[in-house]
Amino acid sequence: MERGNSTQSIILSRGSSEVGSHYMVESGLYMTSFAATIFIAALITVGVLLVTLLITLTVMLESCENKSAGIIRLGKASDDHEYCKVFALHAELNKLEAEEFPSVCRAHTMQYIQEQYHLDLNFTMRVAEDYFGTSTPNRDALDVVLMDIDDIFLPQHSSVLQFNLYIGDKGAEELKHPMHMFLSGLHMKLRTSGWSLIFFTRKPEKERNATTGSLISAGYGGWSSLIMRSDDELPMESWEYISERRIKLHNQGFRIASVISSQMDALIGPCLGKRNFKLPNPIYYKLEQRIKGV
Repeated sequence: MERGNSTQSIILSRGSSEVGSHYMVESGLYMTSFAATIFIAALITVGVLLVTLLITLTVMLESCENKSAGIIRLGKASDDHEYCKVFALHAELNKLEAEEFPSVCRAHTMQYIQEQYHLDLNFTMRVAEDYFGTSTPNRDALDVVLMDIDDIFLPQHSSVLQFNLYIGDKGAEELKHPMHMFLSGLHMKLRTSGWSLIFFTRKPEKERNATTGSLISAGYGGWSSLIMRSDDELPMESWEYISERRIKLHNQGFRIASVISSQMDALIGPCLGKRNFKLPNPIYYKLEQRIKGV
């Protein structure tokens, strides 16, 4: 019996030991220190990757927001740009005063004066030179070119003086030199080619002596005649006065080859030239490309 009890005790002890050993295997996870190190390193790497991804997404989101804001601003600037171009065309057609220009177009005006005005004058000069380079006047001196001298003294013109309040002194100063250089060069080429030059102005006849002196001082000599407003013509609209003077020249037997002016009132009505040249007008501007503030 003792032997049986002893055997049973051993069996029970072994059974208990096997159950306990099996329980330890089921409920725990054995891992070496090397494997634990690799596992922790992997967790850290994943964490770093997640943080990097989060930062990248944040930067991309901010970039998209900035681009969207830039597109909105560019769209607004483009709208203003196109609006001012159209308004300038109507302003020139209707001879609007400076105070009638919208304030949003101030930057466009200055941009045109600073960046595009000189180029437009140069291109106009090339077109005029190409034409007169292939045309020659008859020897009877009846082929005449009419040149608006109010463009020569552009900064003194009444409309420009009013517009100076709009563009400021800087913009007004930048109007003087390029137009003078253009007209003086064209004036010299026409004279050397044998064309008869007739100058006209919107100024009254009583200012003839002062106007003549100013022209000579500025280097504009050798004209055939200088047309100025008589007292009877002062109440007339400018276009009507200039048009009637052209008709008189035509009736006197002159052949008008060209009318050169930056203002629309000189380029409408009967008896215009065969090839007329509209100079760029810094007041009624045409804008291209960039938008810039004053």
